[in-house]
Amino acid sequence: MRLAHWAVNAPLRPLLLAVFTASFVLPAQAADLITITRDALDNNAELASARSEYLGVEAGRDVVRSGLLPQINASGTVAHNEQYESQGSSRAGVGAGTGSVSAGDDRYNTVSLSLEATQALYDEVTRRQVTQAERQIDQQVYLLAATEQQLLIDVASAYFDILRAHEVLEARFAQERAIGRQLEQAGEQFEVGLIAITEVEEARATFDQSRADRIAAESNLQVAFEALEQLTGQRYASIEALGDSMPIALPEPSSRDYWVEQAIERNPQVLAQQAGIEVSRSGVDIARAGRLPTLSAFGNYQYGDSDIDNTTGNDSSSQVGIRANLPIYTGGSTSASIRQGTYQLESSQYDFESQRRSSIQQVRSLYTQVSNDVETVEAREQAIVSNQSALEATRAGYEVGTRNIVDVLNAEQNLYNAIANYAEARYSYVVNLLSLRQQAGRLDVDAIEEVNAWLTGDEVNFTLPESGGDDPYEPALNIGAPPQPGM
Repeated sequence: MRLAHWAVNAPLRPLLLAVFTASFVLPAQAADLITITRDALDNNAELASARSEYLGVEAGRDVVRSGLLPQINASGTVAHNEQYESQGSSRAGVGAGTGSVSAGDDRYNTVSLSLEATQALYDEVTRRQVTQAERQIDQQVYLLAATEQQLLIDVASAYFDILRAHEVLEARFAQERAIGRQLEQAGEQFEVGLIAITEVEEARATFDQSRADRIAAESNLQVAFEALEQLTGQRYASIEALGDSMPIALPEPSSRDYWVEQAIERNPQVLAQQAGIEVSRSGVDIARAGRLPTLSAFGNYQYGDSDIDNTTGNDSSSQVGIRANLPIYTGGSTSASIRQGTYQLESSQYDFESQRRSSIQQVRSLYTQVSNDVETVEAREQAIVSNQSALEATRAGYEVGTRNIVDVLNAEQNLYNAIANYAEARYSYVVNLLSLRQQAGRLDVDAIEEVNAWLTGDEVNFTLPESGGDDPYEPALNIGAPPQPGM
């Protein structure tokens, strides 16, 4: 329920309309929740990074799998060769020695070509690495889904934080105006000697507090708007408001155990940790496979040509066969790898259990919060009615002298606090309901569309009054200094 439905009295309505019309310039068309959600899905940097990471993991599977496919390599050389030879002899004699040295060199060119093809016949390490890569892809699918669901809840939270801040700001605007009028009235009564200066100062203190509350509400609205822009990379002039006819009901089905089961079975964070166990288990298998032999078939062809000794001609050879390799001792690295993989598997199992417990706890808490929100919204709505009646009664008492201005000011504040609290309760219900769906793994674009149907099409614009100069909400008062003793 919006503030216009809870005006203190009929004369306030034109005043509030004038304030908001002057302060918020409406654009031609407002963005709704589903439009902004799609913008985020297309433009969010974190989600784009997660998608690229998934594609990278998928490509890694193909890299590993290539080790099981045929390998063909060719190499060749062209070289100019020079040979140097030297021979010498010497004969020892008394007091003298003679010797002779002859040197020669030979220059020639060579060409060689080598071609080899291999095919793995048995390579358990590579095969299990492929299995691990496939498990990593499964895990990445869940992580990508978790990132997408987190983006959906972030966008919805930012959207409704804006509407929440806007309605609170409306309440603070109206509160400041109402208390400003009380301050003006108190000033007039003081001037004619009907009340003491203390009542005027009480009214001014309350007005100053309401002004501070309004400034804080403006800041909250601007901050909420910036948060939405960060998620989508786009700036929106206005968004659609939430309707008063929004259904406030328990989650369907209204069973906490059902939502817990959904979280265990569908929560992408839980499923990602579960897939992480399989990734770690594959790592142990890879380490153990390091003790097994490898077997591959090969075939090669060698070609060589040389013009050494001024002769021409070439020679070539070919070979086919099977090559086997058996690791006998690797310095203990295989055993160490097995131990390492076992500890990593144990760690991933604990991570899964931790995530499972966390998700169960969050689902239970969110279900309780949503259930309480249903009652809280109703109670906050009734509190507005009660506080409005209390304000009217206090004003009547003030006019006949049974209440003072402090009582009226407190009643004013209580009413507008009740209006702000009602807005808080409504938006907390919506966000908590979507958060419950997220933890249960049931938050998707369809769920956002259901909430989007609750919007009215009314536009909420975020253009605030320019700061600087005289405050537009400061009432024109000339109360003067309080009388001094003896005057």
